[in-house]
Order: sequence, then C-alpha cells, then structure tokens
Amino acid sequence: MGTKEIQEQRMKEYFIHATKDILKGEGLKSISVRNIAERAGYSYATLYNYFKDIKDLIFECVVDFQEECEEFIYKETKKTPAGAEKIKAISKAYIKYFIQYPGIFELFFLERTSDFSGKKKTSELVYNFYDKVCEEEWNNCIKNKILKEDEANQKKTVLKNTIAGLLLFYNNRTQPKTYKAFSEMTDAQIDFIIKK
Repeated sequence: MGTKEIQEQRMKEYFIHATKDILKGEGLKSISVRNIAERAGYSYATLYNYFKDIKDLIFECVVDFQEECEEFIYKETKKTPAGAEKIKAISKAYIKYFIQYPGIFELFFLERTSDFSGKKKTSELVYNFYDKVCEEEWNNCIKNKILKEDEANQKKTVLKNTIAGLLLFYNNRTQPKTYKAFSEMTDAQIDFIIKK
C-alpha cells in the first residue's frame, strides 16, 4: 500500500471513529456532517473527499459495529462448549453489547437502515447479523443431531425476534425496570426457546 492510500485510509478512519463515537454516545439524531467533522478535527468539506455522503459513512460504521460486536461476543463466549450452550452464551453476549451501547441499538433496530448506502442492503446486513454470529452453533446442533434442521430454523427465528423485542422494551426503559430483572427474564426466555 502506497503513502497516498495509507493517508486516505487514515483520514477515513478519523471520520469513521468520530461518527462511531457520536452514535455510541448520542445516537443517530446527533449525526450531522458538521458534528462529525468537528469531532474528527477537520472541516466538513474534507469529509466529502473520502465519503460519497453521510449515508456512506454510516454504512461503514454499521460494518465496524458488527465487527466490534462479533469480537465482543467471541471474548465473552470463547470458553463455552459448542452447541446449545454456546447459542445461549452468544445470545446473552449479543444482548449485553446492545445494552451497553443504546445508540448502536437505535441505529440497528429503530432506524430505517435501508436508507444507508447502496453498497449492500444495510437492512439485510443488520437483519441477518444475529443469524451470522450464531450460524456455526446452529449447524453444530444439526450436525450432531441435537436438533433437526427445520426445528433449528424455527428456534433461530423465534430467538432472534424475541431478543429484538426484549432489547426494544428494555432500551426504551419500558420493561422491566431493573437490569437484574431484565437479565433474569432474558435468561429464562433464551432457555425456554432453546430447550423447547
């Protein structure tokens, strides 16, 4: 990689990092070209030298957040045995990540992500993300005859939608009122779906 490409990549990273900081702390409502440029330490016109528009930049942040979440899940679950136990652990780590960063939760679950970039349908990327982080373990359950394929597919869909619903209620501080109660309810729901 030449000096020009390294410089370009470095500049892109400044803007991506600034955008991610704003999204984590304040959410999408605080995103503007001026806020991002100010946080990155450059003029807002400079941003357009590296990104087509703000949607392109947000798409890059979605990809980065998914990589960050996958890394978080890996660290949280690396000692968990494969199969159903690993699915439970991955689900709990996934939930924990989005509880820690409500701005990212908002971006992934509440915003119209189909409006971001044309590189790949952002809505599909977000919608399939939970499936992606659990895919290997569902396949292990099928391969080891713990679950039949159609049963695994049903559980996968129910679990993904249940987790999204639980996160929605908790991150909006509707139900339950404490993290401890939320954690207990989440554990019970995950166990119920996996064991069914």
